[in-house]
Amino acid sequence: MASGTQGNEAGDEDGPGAGGSADAAAVAKAAAPSSGETVRVDSWIWSVRLVKTRSAGATACRGGHVRVNGERVKPAYALRVGDEVRLRQAERERVVVVKRVIRKRVGAPVAAECYVDNSPPPPPREAVAPAGIRDRGAGRPTKRDRRELERLRGFGSPDADGPKAP
Repeated sequence: MASGTQGNEAGDEDGPGAGGSADAAAVAKAAAPSSGETVRVDSWIWSVRLVKTRSAGATACRGGHVRVNGERVKPAYALRVGDEVRLRQAERERVVVVKRVIRKRVGAPVAAECYVDNSPPPPPREAVAPAGIRDRGAGRPTKRDRRELERLRGFGSPDADGPKAP
């Protein structure tokens, strides 16, 4: 193939989505480091889409939010297959076991094959009920409505309810 032309990569001859997990395995294998190479933990958590950017992964490591096998690690920690990675983010802890070490960011289906997710389920959304939401178009709240809203939100003082004596 000439250097200026674009052709299909190996395994892409049948078109997009034709190979399924065989293509996913090929992509993950291509993203894997060569033999003997290690992968940084900040790069790996970015590659498998646990964080949005690599710098966010490095910041999480520096902040003590990433643990490998129970130990706090620096961003350059060398990750191996079988390591347990705990990542704390946004009031949730992700617990994953490394199945495959990759160094390049890959698609979500391929990334999901690179780890086993042992994370506890997130808390249900309806458990946190929003306090004091008014109907749209209900108009401006009266003084009584405002005090009830503040009491629900925890801002009101206990003596704000009754009339004051002269």
